[in-house]
Amino acid sequence: RSQRRKKNSLDGETKSQISFANKFFGCSKLSRKENSDFKTTAPPGNGFQRTVTSDTDKTLSSEMELGSRMEKNDQFLQMLGKKTANKHLDLNSCGLTTADVRKMVALLPFFPDLEELDISWNDFVGGNLPSITQQMQVTSKLKVLRLASCRLTTEDVRALGEAFEMIPELEELNLSWNSKVGGNLPLILQKFQKGSKIQVLELVDCALTSEDGAFLGQLLPKLQSLEVLDLSINRNIGGGLNNIAQGLQSISTLKILKLHSCGLSQKSVKILDAAFRYLGELRKLDLSCNKELGGGFEDTSALLVMLKHLEVLDLHQCSLTVDDIASLTQVIPLLSNLQELDLSFNKKMGSSSENLLSRLRFLPALKSLLINNCALESETFTALVEASIHLPALEIFSLSWNKCVGGNLKLLLETLKLSTSLHVLRLSSCSLVTEDVEFLASVIRMGHLAKLQKLDLSYNDGICDAGWAIFCQNLWFLKELTELDISLRPSHFRDCGHWFRYLLFAVTKLPEITEIGMKRWTLPVSQEEELGSFNKDPKRRSIHFDHGGFQ
Repeated sequence: RSQRRKKNSLDGETKSQISFANKFFGCSKLSRKENSDFKTTAPPGNGFQRTVTSDTDKTLSSEMELGSRMEKNDQFLQMLGKKTANKHLDLNSCGLTTADVRKMVALLPFFPDLEELDISWNDFVGGNLPSITQQMQVTSKLKVLRLASCRLTTEDVRALGEAFEMIPELEELNLSWNSKVGGNLPLILQKFQKGSKIQVLELVDCALTSEDGAFLGQLLPKLQSLEVLDLSINRNIGGGLNNIAQGLQSISTLKILKLHSCGLSQKSVKILDAAFRYLGELRKLDLSCNKELGGGFEDTSALLVMLKHLEVLDLHQCSLTVDDIASLTQVIPLLSNLQELDLSFNKKMGSSSENLLSRLRFLPALKSLLINNCALESETFTALVEASIHLPALEIFSLSWNKCVGGNLKLLLETLKLSTSLHVLRLSSCSLVTEDVEFLASVIRMGHLAKLQKLDLSYNDGICDAGWAIFCQNLWFLKELTELDISLRPSHFRDCGHWFRYLLFAVTKLPEITEIGMKRWTLPVSQEEELGSFNKDPKRRSIHFDHGGFQ
């Protein structure tokens, strides 16, 4: 009887330990197996009680060791500011040391259901990845693996390539900002075969070579589930672009293609043209910062017409020519689903985009329009103003570095004051004058632009103190404002006028404000004291005046 009581007591303690494992790590399959093993029957006999007691002691010891180890692992995660999770382990930007990596490796067997592992932006992962990949057999359910900026070595990427065979469910892989990936892409992706479930492949700034591009072109037809491909900032990938474009023709599922800063040329546009005809599901296309691309759109007016579902088009800093703009004028109005358009830093637009900008009226879904530094002239600005009234969904509008806006802001605000969706308005370095901000203040006072969250008026040094005073007196009407920038140019310093106290008062009435840019404005002693008193108020400690040190 006493032995039965002892056995029942041990049963309870063991179940308690198993419950502990379930609570912290959700190891339900492991627990069921151990519980089943413990209850396995055996033929009765004198040795049975000794066997049960011995096995129970071993199991109890094992479970106590398991519980102790799990508690240490839990403490390890808490030390890094992370919580335990059964399916997700996020150690991004945790400053992991080599010792931490070892602890993490010991932790992995306790996550048999792990689906997402993110250890990006941890330098000491580099050189230690083989120890992690050796545990991949216990993380066979892994769907997301992020290793961005981990300083991976050649040995690391070789070990990673071998490990992919053990994680057949992988859907997302991010190896961005690891230069050793370049020249070794076949070693890494060699295990990807036809039927691969990979949906997201990010290889930003990996020093990819033209040979890597050729390999990728051959691999793409095997990745029939691919939806996102990001090859940005690989300036030598253009040598393999023919292969990549040919491979893309087999990926009808692709929704996002990013080739930002890839050294593309005029010829590249024509090469991609053949691929775009097969990418009917594409939602986002980024060809930005390819300065040699200019002139490539001249004979490909049908290039984008096939992309009926395109929502984002980024062509900023592409040196677009007059003929490019003429071709785009025919195409862009047909992209009725377009939500984001970035044409910034294309200076030929200033004299040739009147027709293009006027046709933006045919994009009713447009939410973001960026035309920074396009050297707009009065005629092109007027065309833009007239089109903006037909953009009811516009949330982000940037006209920074277009000098023609100065003295003409009233024209734009007459149309924007009808907008109920505008969240971001950027007018940096637009040569605004006092009358411009006075009219802006009147529009704000009348209750327009009520949804504005970010307002950038920086580098407009021609506004006098009276203009800033009127503006600040009406600023408090923008109840949803979170960021305001009125900084001066780097070479220009000015004393704050009496308007500064109006600004402080307005800020007390703005419940969401967190950031005020005021670089190179200087404060006299009396105003420094006012700001000091303001900052001491505990209710306002979340508000940051970014002044770079008042002079």
